[in-house]
Amino acid sequence: MVCGATSNAGKSTIAAGLCRHYARQGARVAPFKAQNMSNNSTVTPAGHEIARAQAWQATAAGAEAEVAMNPVLVKPMGDTCCQVVVMGRPLGTMTAAEYHRLKPELFGLVLGALADLRARFDVVILEGAGSPAEINLLDTDIVNLRLAHEADLPAVVVGDIDLGGVFAALFGTVALLPDEYRRRVKGFVINKFRGDLALLSGGTAGLETRAGVPTLGVVPWLEGAETDSEDSLALARPLQLLPTGEDAVAGPLSAGRTPFPEPGDLLDVAVVRLPHIANFTDVDPLRLEPGVRLRWVADARDVGRPDLLVIPGSKRTVDDLAWLRSRGLDRAVATIHGTVLGICAGYQMLGRTICDPGGVESSHSSVEGLGLLDAVTTFGPDKVTRRRDGRLFGRRASGYQIHHGVVAAWGRALVRLDDGTADGAIGTTPAGGTVWGTTLHGLLEADAARAAFLDRVATKVRKRVTRAGSFAVAREQRIDRLADTLETHLDLTALDRILSEGALA
Repeated sequence: MVCGATSNAGKSTIAAGLCRHYARQGARVAPFKAQNMSNNSTVTPAGHEIARAQAWQATAAGAEAEVAMNPVLVKPMGDTCCQVVVMGRPLGTMTAAEYHRLKPELFGLVLGALADLRARFDVVILEGAGSPAEINLLDTDIVNLRLAHEADLPAVVVGDIDLGGVFAALFGTVALLPDEYRRRVKGFVINKFRGDLALLSGGTAGLETRAGVPTLGVVPWLEGAETDSEDSLALARPLQLLPTGEDAVAGPLSAGRTPFPEPGDLLDVAVVRLPHIANFTDVDPLRLEPGVRLRWVADARDVGRPDLLVIPGSKRTVDDLAWLRSRGLDRAVATIHGTVLGICAGYQMLGRTICDPGGVESSHSSVEGLGLLDAVTTFGPDKVTRRRDGRLFGRRASGYQIHHGVVAAWGRALVRLDDGTADGAIGTTPAGGTVWGTTLHGLLEADAARAAFLDRVATKVRKRVTRAGSFAVAREQRIDRLADTLETHLDLTALDRILSEGALA
């Protein structure tokens, strides 16, 4: 098990790197996270909804993503309520207190899913959540060291040195644990280090003396190491570009305004940072493109004159539509001369009406949309989770649908699906811009389809866009780079010994 001294310590990336490392050794490897709290999800080939982070780790492991890798997914809908997805299907919307009471019932299911993976794979890399030392939650923990203890597994704890205080965080984590959980911790990993490694030697030795736990390695800061982020903490730090020959960092996602791009042939892409944003990984393929400058906006004053404005998914469509209007972004959308793209909830917002008579996601039975697409959305209790194949502007494309809101659209469709049906709609802004809507997440991951898409965007504003390589290849290269780094900077002999302890359980 890979735990973290804090959230955002790098558990997901370390786990993914270990998945790739052991897959390189010829092992059958699977990732596992008992409970993920994230609005970034995907659909497995079997039609189950799981967190994108575990699907990414499955790619690193060379395995097909499946629901057993993430049996419980909690999708926040606000500060005190969430949708709970169990074994890939929505169980219901609950308050935090209601979910807390449910966790004892879920623990057996989690143990069963883990046992299933252990029976079919040589190596299972578990990922914890947050910190394992949340002493107020230890009795009902289903994802951290209580799980490791019940399954008789060893663990390592990752600490983020970039924020400072890593020694205190690692020592404090172990010091707060009950004895039976403390014995599970077999090593520390210090992550995101920048500087002279020699300066750390005294600290790691002193940490082992005080905590009784060795440091297995110090992993250097890797620009752009993460992909398929699992929570909104990824939006609180600079947006990192996928490597395209050399690493780069886009503008900061702070509460202040993002600088407009320099004039030139770069396509200016603005993405609306909705309060309840979901599946923001949909724009990751655009970050691969050297001819694209991507920035986030949260106010009409930030928008400027983008070549492409993206309204992404949301877990609270009606509430985020009201927020969008309160920030003047509805008026900004109407003045776009280039292209507007709405994905899932963003598509629904661009339509005529959103109806939710059963209160599935909102207390409003009906609200007016932005009226830029001839489409009406009706929310229902059944959740659609399926993968779809088709053509975008004549090019092969694939995507997946995750929604309660079913869209009825008239006029021209954006995507032609292989089953003979259509998806999405096409319209215009009052300023003469083009408006596209689709229910398909991941649509831009297909290289040829993304190229055709960007050609249309660029032609609209009389620009040319520089081509990038394959998104899938770039993802593989980044995972390999992560595994290479772990193989260089971790004590793999010690890690193999720790892993063997779990294999003997």
